[in-house]
Amino acid sequence: MKKNMGSADRIIRLVIAAVIAILFFTNVITGTLGIILLILSGVFVLTSLVGFCPLYLPFGFNTCAKKE
Repeated sequence: MKKNMGSADRIIRLVIAAVIAILFFTNVITGTLGIILLILSGVFVLTSLVGFCPLYLPFGFNTCAKKE
């Protein structure tokens, strides 16, 4: 797997995942929507740690810095 996520993209995903988790565990978001968002935040954390997003492939996105 070739990395296709840059540092800024990874940090933004981690921040969004943390905000969703905090909102879920403080009962601001609940029910089915809360569970779906919590699963999405887990995916964000996983893709941030790996540095690869499979949804970027079909669209040709690559947020990594170019090596010169």
